[in-house]
Amino acid sequence: MKKNKNKKVLGIVLCMAMAVTALAGCGAADTSAKKSDGTKAADGGMTADGSQTTDSGKKLKLGITLYSLKNEYTVRLANAAQRKADEMGAELMVYDGNYDPSTQISQVETMISDGCDGIILNPQDSDACSPCVDKAVEAGIPIVAVNTRVNNDKITSYIGSQDVIAGEMIMQKIADTLGGKGKIVIIEGPMGQSAQIERRQGIQNILDKYPDIEVLAEKTANWSRSESMTVMETWMQAFDQIDAIVAENDEMALGAREAVKAAGKDIPAVGVDGINDALAAVEEGNMLISVFQDAAGQGSKAVEVVIDAIDKKPVEKDYWIDFEEVNKENVAEFKQRAQQ
Repeated sequence: MKKNKNKKVLGIVLCMAMAVTALAGCGAADTSAKKSDGTKAADGGMTADGSQTTDSGKKLKLGITLYSLKNEYTVRLANAAQRKADEMGAELMVYDGNYDPSTQISQVETMISDGCDGIILNPQDSDACSPCVDKAVEAGIPIVAVNTRVNNDKITSYIGSQDVIAGEMIMQKIADTLGGKGKIVIIEGPMGQSAQIERRQGIQNILDKYPDIEVLAEKTANWSRSESMTVMETWMQAFDQIDAIVAENDEMALGAREAVKAAGKDIPAVGVDGINDALAAVEEGNMLISVFQDAAGQGSKAVEVVIDAIDKKPVEKDYWIDFEEVNKENVAEFKQRAQQ
């Protein structure tokens, strides 16, 4: 009986030893998992799974507020930013500003309170959205503007295209088409937005060279196809002769053309952005030209720049992506690029 009792005690001791060993093994496995899944990294940078991290080792969190997600161009820009963030292993929160600066300011406040490491701002209004920059800077968070400018010198960087040039390009096309004389209407973007201000400046730069081109009327349609259609219907009732339509974006050019066709008329129009419907319209001869603005280039570059700024790498104050004319001869190429 004593011999059996000794065997029993020995068995209990061995079981206890095995349990301690198993617990130690579990602890080692848990530590290893934390290192491999990105929850712990020494000094920031890339984790084993390719994620971008902060110095504390957590995955980078970015936020982007767009002045609206109700038009194709800003949706393309947001999609490009998301793809680049995914590629760089960062999390991206996307917000719709709904054409309202106060909404965008609140969204930036939310990003700050949610612990975003970097912010991308696509402002509705160049002046009214300035507090977005102030709030980010006060919180020590890099903030870059994309596509539309904000009037605040504290901005980390700006990524966009030179809108004055876009205005010059569309107005020059109309001047050439009309032979330097005629009566035109101008449909503008949201008043106070940098793209509206700068494209109108570019239009005027060309108009100053052609004193025989008369501007019958100009009005905002807020980048909206439906608003532009209504504006154009009113103008066709007010004026006996309209020789051309200069629209500061494609949506408005297309809306104006819908109104023109419904009235049984044919007034040439130009626009900016290179959205899919505009490319089809150029191909079909329904628009003279569009000016392609590279949404994929702007969105992806904005993510790259804000991550560089978070990592304390030097960044430029401005990054320019060229506008390009889309016409019947080259439209096939841009239809391909618009899918990126």
